[in-house]
Amino acid sequence: MSEAEKPGSKSLPIGGILVKPGSSIEYKTGDWRAFRPTLDEKKCTGCLICWIYCPDSAIIRKPPIVAINYEFCKGCGICANECPVKAITMVEEGA
Repeated sequence: MSEAEKPGSKSLPIGGILVKPGSSIEYKTGDWRAFRPTLDEKKCTGCLICWIYCPDSAIIRKPPIVAINYEFCKGCGICANECPVKAITMVEEGA
């Protein structure tokens, strides 16, 4: 399934139950996010603490730094809280 063909979070079954194991990658779940992490590439040291703590694996390793996959990031802010150099900040979605 190509990236363009993946259904959004609104296509999830009622209750968010995934009836097929291992199918969460088929759903773009980033569209329910209220806050978006933004990365200051000049501050990022590439320590990968954000990558370790991201519960959705939305932080992508792109040496020497990281990138954020907004299709799966739910905006929990753990990455911003754990970043030791405060290279990630949370901004309101659509702002």
